[in-house]
Amino acid sequence: MTDAGPSWTKERVELLKRLWSDGRSASQIAAEIGGVSRNAVIGKVHRLGLAGRAPKVNGTVAPAPGAVRRPAPVVEVERPSSPAPSLLAPPPPSLALVRADPRVEPEVALPVSERVTIMELREFMCRWPMGDPASPDFRFCGARSITGLPYCTHHARIAYQPAAERKRDRRVAAFR
Repeated sequence: MTDAGPSWTKERVELLKRLWSDGRSASQIAAEIGGVSRNAVIGKVHRLGLAGRAPKVNGTVAPAPGAVRRPAPVVEVERPSSPAPSLLAPPPPSLALVRADPRVEPEVALPVSERVTIMELREFMCRWPMGDPASPDFRFCGARSITGLPYCTHHARIAYQPAAERKRDRRVAAFR
């Protein structure tokens, strides 16, 4: 086997050990020894089995890897007593907060959905997800879907918007 790297003489190895114990980085050691790369220094350190050093934190040396450490205190997170709100339907806004904005189209009445589970879902039913999929009350719309599409008329309008309309909506939102 040929050695493609530098020859590690006794003097160079001793210098490496001394600089390593002084806390020098592999790059600094490579520069001081000369003719070796940082990776060559790291490789030699591992082959020699020199102890790893703890990184310095705020100018002080952190505890050694084998040092006894106290476990971090356990912090209990208080869980809300009521279940997390679902994404089914937001509460109706207060009438005091509603303002007539001529730029906004009047809201269309939402169709009544069947709210079906995945087991009740059939090919002709709307597959619009309603709620949190991780929640037991997660359902699909279930209304009659448009032929060839997975959604009912209402949800298809939301899912499939012409590109020109989306661009116009972004411009309007940018000026608000």
